[in-house]
Amino acid sequence: MHHTTPPSPSSPSSQSSSQLSRQSPQSPLSPPSDLVGRLRAAGCVFAEDEAQLLCQTASGPAELRAMTARRVAGHPLEHVLGWAEFAGLRIAVDPGVFVPRRRTESLVRCAAACAPDEGTPVLVDLCCGTGAVGVALLAALGGRGELHAADLDPAAVRCARRNLAPAGGHVYEGDLFAALPGSLRGRIDVLTANVPYVPTADIPLLPPEARDHEPRPALDGGPDGLSLLRRVAADAAAWLAPGGALLTETSSHQAQPAAGLLSAAGLQVTVTTDPDLNATTLTAHRPEETGPAPRWDGHVDR
Repeated sequence: MHHTTPPSPSSPSSQSSSQLSRQSPQSPLSPPSDLVGRLRAAGCVFAEDEAQLLCQTASGPAELRAMTARRVAGHPLEHVLGWAEFAGLRIAVDPGVFVPRRRTESLVRCAAACAPDEGTPVLVDLCCGTGAVGVALLAALGGRGELHAADLDPAAVRCARRNLAPAGGHVYEGDLFAALPGSLRGRIDVLTANVPYVPTADIPLLPPEARDHEPRPALDGGPDGLSLLRRVAADAAAWLAPGGALLTETSSHQAQPAAGLLSAAGLQVTVTTDPDLNATTLTAHRPEETGPAPRWDGHVDR
């Protein structure tokens, strides 16, 4: 399973900042006697918690049976429920869309620390998936920000628009920076890009939930897991405001080569680890300079 703990409907969610909470039925269903056993037999580690969530989300016995069948068949819990808990928010998650991971909350915290203390920072989330990172970042800033997001996958774009609309965010369909309005060039204060970083050869080793039910482009980072990050690094400095920051997530063993390619792109890199979430975040700042943004020639020292 993706998560060591399932999302909780009782976790804090901010209607005022995100309006993402989905209200559970006033009278949740009672779990059928065999529900926990079926979930446990299917490999659900937290079968009791999942049974409670299914009962709270289902509108009636028929829907509960259908949801249970999907979960037992191996669909991610978040796809079955239609939502995921992320950074204390309820994020809508549609079938076939990448599920936001708890470890990525570390990236959000690092991104919030990079935002200017005053004014309305320009926030951009590339490879946005559900839009969870951008929405959580805006919430962490108390709603202070101009939020934009982009993804190549039409299903992700539709889902992200549902999540960003209450926050006044804008979602674009397209390939990385090419999807963004040109007016954002050189103005982005905080750029998050949770690009895929699983090496292609490791895709078959992923849990079936991810391998079979999430889009491969959201998982596959190319031969060394850094292909998408190279493309982001190539243009990031030109899109960042002076002093602006690019933040991305990677694995611990990829941190050094990933930091090297960001440094080669003219950015100042810091690596942050969060052992509690098993997360590694790279923060890469565009230097505060008065001249034009640096351009990368594609060369990385090895």
